[in-house]
Amino acid sequence: MTDITTGTLNVGGGDLYYETAGTGEALVLSHAAFLDSRMFDAQFEALARDYRVIRYDMRGFGRSSPATQPVCRREDLRQLLDHLGVERAHLVGCSMSGTLLLDLALEQPDQPLSLTVVGATPSGYELTGQPPRYVMEMIDALQHGDVARANELQIRIWLDGSYREPDQVDSALREKALAMNLIPVRQGTFFIADGQPACPLDPPAMDRLEDIRCPVLVVAGALEAPVMLEVAEMMAARLPNARKVVIDGAAHVPSYEKPEVFNPLLLGFLREAQPADA
Repeated sequence: MTDITTGTLNVGGGDLYYETAGTGEALVLSHAAFLDSRMFDAQFEALARDYRVIRYDMRGFGRSSPATQPVCRREDLRQLLDHLGVERAHLVGCSMSGTLLLDLALEQPDQPLSLTVVGATPSGYELTGQPPRYVMEMIDALQHGDVARANELQIRIWLDGSYREPDQVDSALREKALAMNLIPVRQGTFFIADGQPACPLDPPAMDRLEDIRCPVLVVAGALEAPVMLEVAEMMAARLPNARKVVIDGAAHVPSYEKPEVFNPLLLGFLREAQPADA
């Protein structure tokens, strides 16, 4: 069993809960906006054999404080890394966290040793076409305060995906996702913190992906919505030092659904990754 250190950091608008384990180069795991740091249970100790691994709950998620105002997610992460004495790190982000890590790489280009973005879009990208199924029902449930229904529908959208029914997804992973997502749904995290986020990157990442010079691994699930697979292809083409991997049998968060596939891919990428100035 790896020794795990836990702590909290006050970032001005509340406390961030974090855990660290292992030694070596720093490796940060940043969760999707419908889960929390527990989504990395299958990665945390395994990666700590080779790296100093850091995972944390964003404000409004997990064991961190509820969000009470718009949040600048990358500023919260920057403060956490300063607190832990981390100057450079490998950064892994899923969904919204992938977006914030792309922004961070542009704002502080010397910080990332590498980036791994899973099911992510760059800031400034406008999704087009039909919205995913259940989106309108989910919004209606939120507006009517039906927390249980909104929670279930969000998991159908983001975990089950467009091509599967709930009974086609691992039941234990699904129940765990429902438990994680219930926290931000109850707290109204998206509407409070992220509907109009603080300090959006200007210009957004979509306008300058070519400026991100560190090695980047772009990961998508084969059962993602087609538009998200198109985004992954676009990022892999425009990022100067990137490669793309599509993981079968998973939707929006293949790192959570298929750790037996994702973990070796990530470790192989990290071992090969060298900063552009190395």
